[in-house]
Amino acid sequence: MTATAPSGRPAISDGRVELPPGTAPADPRFVNDDLLPVPVERRRWTTYNFAALWVGMAHNIPSWLLASGLVALGMDWKQAVLTIALANVIVLLPMLLTGHAGPKYGIPFPVLARASFGLRGANLPALIRAGVACAWFGIQTWIGGQGIFILLDKVFGGWSEAAQVGGQPWTLWLCFVLFWILELAIIYRGMEALRRFENWAAPFVIVGALVLLVWIAVKAGGFGPLLDQPSKLGWGADFWPVFFPSLMGMIAFWSTLSLNIPDFTRFGSGQRAQVWGQTLGLPTTMTLFALLSVLVTSGSQAVYGAPVWDPVALAAKTDNVFGLLFALVTVLVATLSVNIAANVVSPAYDLANLAPKVVDFRRGALITGVVGVLIMPWKLTETPELYIFTWLGLVGGLLGTVAGILIADYWIVRRTVLDLPGLYRPDGPYWYRGGWNPAAVLAFLVGGVLAVGGSHSAPGKGPFPENGLIPFLKPLADYGWAVGLAASMLFYTLLTAGRRKGDDRA
Repeated sequence: MTATAPSGRPAISDGRVELPPGTAPADPRFVNDDLLPVPVERRRWTTYNFAALWVGMAHNIPSWLLASGLVALGMDWKQAVLTIALANVIVLLPMLLTGHAGPKYGIPFPVLARASFGLRGANLPALIRAGVACAWFGIQTWIGGQGIFILLDKVFGGWSEAAQVGGQPWTLWLCFVLFWILELAIIYRGMEALRRFENWAAPFVIVGALVLLVWIAVKAGGFGPLLDQPSKLGWGADFWPVFFPSLMGMIAFWSTLSLNIPDFTRFGSGQRAQVWGQTLGLPTTMTLFALLSVLVTSGSQAVYGAPVWDPVALAAKTDNVFGLLFALVTVLVATLSVNIAANVVSPAYDLANLAPKVVDFRRGALITGVVGVLIMPWKLTETPELYIFTWLGLVGGLLGTVAGILIADYWIVRRTVLDLPGLYRPDGPYWYRGGWNPAAVLAFLVGGVLAVGGSHSAPGKGPFPENGLIPFLKPLADYGWAVGLAASMLFYTLLTAGRRKGDDRA
């Protein structure tokens, strides 16, 4: 049954909106097949599909490194799990808020951003998100290729002794390139292939993590030593300076998806599917995986005298060939699962939004793959400090700023009412001033400066000055994501206070 939406567009009785037949916008500057709304009959993802998507994305080596990295920084298992659980409950809220537009309108993230930033201005948040995704794609691909290399070296021997190219054995570069090709081959088949892959990859990776836990528990002589490793920080003055930047880093890990989650929810069968699927999939899965990773890392400390925070390096310590091959397949599936879903889908849409006439989803995915190699991802994961504080802290501040603007515009200013055809028309309500909304740009600048302006690094631990880029903002740097989101949301709301509910006029 259909009804009339507030702007006269056909709406389904459950509130979902689609373009009337034969009215698809045709301006090639702003439209291609990948950016158009998904028709209602193709919005078929269920609660299980979304939950499986999150299970598949959460169970990966970098998220393992998050939790085990906290142990390496001095936390005990209880502190690390608490930090990650709290972070994922917090980041779930903006995830659900921005995800709402997907099932309702069938639009991807860059098209949703047009409502707040303008048809041309949407390229600003889209390119920021795309750049972050390209970097994450490179990181994941490097880690996956490195994992395959280490495990194959244990199985066959001699791989690490191969001639070096660019400071690394050529066999490592071979694993990296082959893994890169495999990822792009899967995503080239489209979103439906991704959905099917995530459905079976998710439970497989859970089994792999549990096997690793049992193995280290046996090596440690039971679960007792895994739980007995003390915190080096305590719960006093030494703990909080590590806790708050770590919390923001954990939030930043999925702040990327809190922006572009409409890229997936646009295929949802309704709001219930995306809300329950994400709620069941994200915080529970990340908390469970964090528990597994910190227990295994604590166990490695009990067995080897020092925490081994890289699961691939830990798995390589076994001499069992079957165990090594199982670990190899688990690493392969886990990394494929998250990298394709989280780091190729988004920039493919974002780059298509930049030049719809020449870049479609598949070409965007290929560009992502190339840029992901050029950023030299092996540099970003050298230490926990660089990975958690510098990289994730900076990324989280900028992405939190964009999320604040999207949420303020969609929920506070427009109350979820969008002019769907107008999102594709230069003569529509989202053209603003030459395709840019000055209010969104100004709110982004203010929020971004407050969020990352105080970025700082300990001497020798990162690229920023010890006293911060802007010294008086240094106290805000440890709360970058929260500062960026709150500041941009408040500022944008104040700048657009005169706009009436549902008023889509520029």
